[in-house]
Amino acid sequence: MEKGYKKKDFIQAKFDFVDEMMKLGGINGDEDSSATVLDVGCGVGGTSRYLAKKLGPDAAITGITLSPNQVKRATELATEQGVDNAKFTVMNALKMDFPDNSFDVVWACESGEHMPDKEAYINEMMRVLKPGGKFVMATWCQRDNREVPFSEKDQRDLRFLYEEWTHPYFISIEKYNDIIDATGVMNEVTTADWNEPTIASWRHSVWVGVYDPRGFIFKPNKYLKCLRDGYCLERMHRAFDRGLMQYGMFAATKATASEPIVATEKSTPEVVTP
Repeated sequence: MEKGYKKKDFIQAKFDFVDEMMKLGGINGDEDSSATVLDVGCGVGGTSRYLAKKLGPDAAITGITLSPNQVKRATELATEQGVDNAKFTVMNALKMDFPDNSFDVVWACESGEHMPDKEAYINEMMRVLKPGGKFVMATWCQRDNREVPFSEKDQRDLRFLYEEWTHPYFISIEKYNDIIDATGVMNEVTTADWNEPTIASWRHSVWVGVYDPRGFIFKPNKYLKCLRDGYCLERMHRAFDRGLMQYGMFAATKATASEPIVATEKSTPEVVTP
């Protein structure tokens, strides 16, 4: 069994993941040094600030989240770190205020699993991306069940994951690909399952949360919640380990007027409703 906490520092692993996601999306400081970047579901802005530093001061990163507290903390951290080119705002990713064709890069990391309407989520990101712009997304996915239907255990496990962390539902990598194709504005999508290089992070998260006994001494209620979350993380680890869940990665560019759009064959994998 691989132990994430013995492989790499947790924070460094996150930065390395962002670097690899940038490579997948063809995003770099040479080509995108003056890019406008949208970070959809930015949380407290860690990735937004990292992108701002990597791309340089002429790039402009905008992070959006539904949480005013996250915007407040993200803004504080950007100020503390001297990252002037990362800004944060409260906005619904399913109904953005931005005009069409606003951003050179649209970035979405682990926000899709929280979205109650996957079609609106994808459609809005494609709408605000400029023609020729770069799109890259990472999100938790359930496996495609067309050839091997979900067993009763599979459905029970998916419902547990939905309910415990209040996720609305997951869909497959293939279904996301279909939704992107259905927008009719994107070039061919590159997809991948990054389960193998990311799976250690689930148990690593448990270790980071529970190894320090001071949490139990000074904040016992929060520590007990952390233990419960640790159990959920272990359940998620096992779902990924047996192939029920996949770590979906997606990259594509938005077609320009002169580019023919090539779409893949459509599929309709099952969604287990909570």
